[in-house]
Formats: sequence, structure tokens, C-alpha cells
Amino acid sequence: MQPLYILILIIAYFSVLIFISYRTGKTANNTTFFKADNSSPWYLVAFGMIGASLSGVTFISVPGWVASDNMSYFQMVLGYVLGYAVIGLVLLPLYYKLNLTSIYTYLEDRFGRYAYKTGASFFLISRTIGAAFRLFLVANVLQVILFDAYGVPFWVTVSITILLIWLYTFKGGIKTIVWTDTLQTLFMLIAVGVCIYTVSDTMQIDNIFEYIANNKLSKTFFFEDVNAGNYFWKQFLSGAFIAVVMTGLDQDMMQKNLTCRNLKDAQKNMFWFTLVLVIVNFLFLALGVLLTDYAQANDITAEKDQLFPVIATQGKLGFATATFFLLGLIAAAYSSADSALTSLTTSFSIDILEIDKRKDKQEQEIIRKKIHVLFSLILIATILIFKYFIADESVIANIFKAAGYTYGPLLGLYAFGLFSKKMVKDTLVPIICILAPILTFLISSYSNTYLKFDFGFFVLVLNGCLTYLGLVIITNNSK
Repeated sequence: MQPLYILILIIAYFSVLIFISYRTGKTANNTTFFKADNSSPWYLVAFGMIGASLSGVTFISVPGWVASDNMSYFQMVLGYVLGYAVIGLVLLPLYYKLNLTSIYTYLEDRFGRYAYKTGASFFLISRTIGAAFRLFLVANVLQVILFDAYGVPFWVTVSITILLIWLYTFKGGIKTIVWTDTLQTLFMLIAVGVCIYTVSDTMQIDNIFEYIANNKLSKTFFFEDVNAGNYFWKQFLSGAFIAVVMTGLDQDMMQKNLTCRNLKDAQKNMFWFTLVLVIVNFLFLALGVLLTDYAQANDITAEKDQLFPVIATQGKLGFATATFFLLGLIAAAYSSADSALTSLTTSFSIDILEIDKRKDKQEQEIIRKKIHVLFSLILIATILIFKYFIADESVIANIFKAAGYTYGPLLGLYAFGLFSKKMVKDTLVPIICILAPILTFLISSYSNTYLKFDFGFFVLVLNGCLTYLGLVIITNNSK
């Protein structure tokens, strides 16, 4: 694919997003930016959340996992269903009852200011690193296929990437994102559908469902080895807890739900979102089976994260496949990154600076705009640190995984808050929330090295349990 064509495609794509931003942000204020004036249609929120859930990392990685792990990832997807049920039936009613803008203000009501600031800080750190990592991967792809051809340095590529996000989110915020995520989800799903069709057509597969069902790579359930990372109950329960913390306890994802008109619409959104997400993840895994067999049949050596990009863009599957792959990749990356920038701005403004307590509405808006710019610059700086100071992608990937540890304390805090009526010594909460991830890492490493027991994604549950236990220890018995 020629660099000029890619450039035209990107310009056209972002022109549409900026047009949507203009239409949705005409009369925007802070209420619009943070909560979309509580006027979002539930079906748009449900559909758009698919794109936010499936980032550029997922778009590239899930099909590549099939060669080594078969379709075991679907065990975790089934766990998501249980987790989303908890969100819809337990967390959403709580958030709507308290009329929250930032979900972490619940922690202040339940425990106190130290717990509140700690929960918000863990989110800010984790989401900043996560968003920067996802954008780093996509910026690298854009650098190779486009900007290198024009002699544009990487730091300019990154700056342009963040600037484009800032341009279509700075005014309308979450209201704009509800609409842009809908468009970006559509592009992503079309990309997957086109790739499945072209690969199966090239391989002359008459019945895709029968082909997938009879394929040796389609094994989904693993009950044989309890020590393995892909053991069913580990992945199923991990999926449930991951859904709860990375959606239900994540300002980024919940901010969209809180823009619905009422609780009933938000719950309806969660139900349909769950159904569609399960189907979409299955399609990604089915695509992984097809791509793996296609690569073997055509002596293509690409594997894992390189499998999908190499096959889609090498030209043998046609111009349309390469075009929609690029659109899908950009859509998956930006639908995650734009909401991350907005949620970071929201959380820092509300949770750290507490601008909602200021009487001057104009002053609130000025501060919010400055914070939006600040986090744009922080994302640029973090991506450039990944590129120029760390450079080793395996190290960066480990940093991304380490950021996942920060959701464990949030799980422990909310679990204790919801299932216990006891109070804790608020000033000690930050210490507990810092110690829990450290102990989780040590236990997980020791277990893997000496006991040959791989916690896998179950480290999240261990982390949450240790946080919960720590909160029990610092219970304030005088209250």
C-alpha cells in the first residue's frame, strides 16, 4: 500500500471525527464534557463500548494467540459475562443512586479522603501507562508504513497522533466520544468481517463454521492441568474479575455508562454490550484460526502480533483487505485512546483538583481545558520515554502488565466497601494499596519458579484478596 494513499485515508478518517466533534460540541460545557448532559442513547453507548474494550493491542494480538493457545481465550470471555452481570446489577445502581461524575468519589463517602485519593491515583497511573502503551504500538506501525517514507521523525508522529485526539475531544469530551466510538467500532467490525471473508474465500472454504469447529486449533476448554495458565476455572474467574475492575471500576468505561438517561437504559446498554462483545471476540479467534492455517499454507513465517498485519497488508488478499485492516487498526487504537484522555482529564479534575466544588463555572471550564492539554502532553512524554529511553519492547510490555496490578487494590477497596459495613483507618489505606501489588508480584513469581503454578491472569484476584485482607487488618474497631 502506497504511503500517499495511507496519508489520504488517515486525513479523510480524522476529518469525519472532527466533523462529529464540531456537531456534538457546539454548546458544550463541563457537564457535557464529563457526562454528555445525561442524554446519550443507550444503544450508541453499548455499540461504542465494543471499540473501547477492544484496543489496538487486542485487534492485533487475539488472532495471533490462536497458534500457541488455541481458542482458550474464550474461557476468559465467558467469564466476562459474569463480571458484566455484577456491573449491571450491583455497581451501576450504586453509581446512579449517588449521581456520580467520577466513580471514585464513592470511596470518599465510604472510607475517607485518603482512600478516595488513593483509588483515583491508581486509576490515573494505570490508565496513563495503558493508553500510552497502546498508542506506542500503533504509532510504531504508522511510522513504518507512512511517516518514514516522508522522513518524519517519530516524536512528530506521536505529537500528531495525540493532537488529532485532542482536536476532536477538547470541546465535547465524552459526548463526542459516544458518537465517534460508534463509528470506530463499525470500522473495526467491518475490518474483521472483510478479513474473514477474504481469507476463507482464498482458501476456498465453503462452510466457515464447520471448518472452525473441526479445526485442531479450535480447542476452547482446558480442564487437564490445574497448574497451567489456561486452566478453565483460572481463566473463567479471572475474566469475571477483570470485567468488574477494568470496566466496572474504571472511570474510562463507566463514564460512558453514566451518560445514559437513567439506570434502566444503562443496564440495557450493559446487557447488549455483553452479548455483542462475546460474539466479536469469537470472530477474532475464528479469524486467528483462519490466519494461522493461511500462513502455514503460504509459507508465511509471521506469528503472534505480526501475523494479522503481515497477512492483511502483504497484498495477496487484495486492496480492500489492506484498506479495512488499516482502518480497523486505527479505529481500535483511537477508540481506546480518546476515551482514556477524556477519563484521565475527568478523574484528575474531579478527584484530585475537585473543580466541581468551585462556584465559578467559567473557572471550572478553564481548569478542565488546561488539564486536558496537560494529559495530552503527559501521553506524548510517556510514549517518547518508551521509544527513546526504554526502547526494549519486551520491557515496555512488562510495564504495561505491571500497570494491570494497580486494578487489584481497586477491587479490594470496592469489595470491602460493598460487602462490609466496617470502617478502616483511612490514613493507612495508601500503605495497604501499595503493599498488596508488591506482595502479589512476589507470591506469583515464587509460585511460578518453585511450585510450577502459573497464576496467569488470576494475579488480579490474588491482588484484590490481599488488599481486602489488609483492610480487615486496619479496621477501626472503635467505629
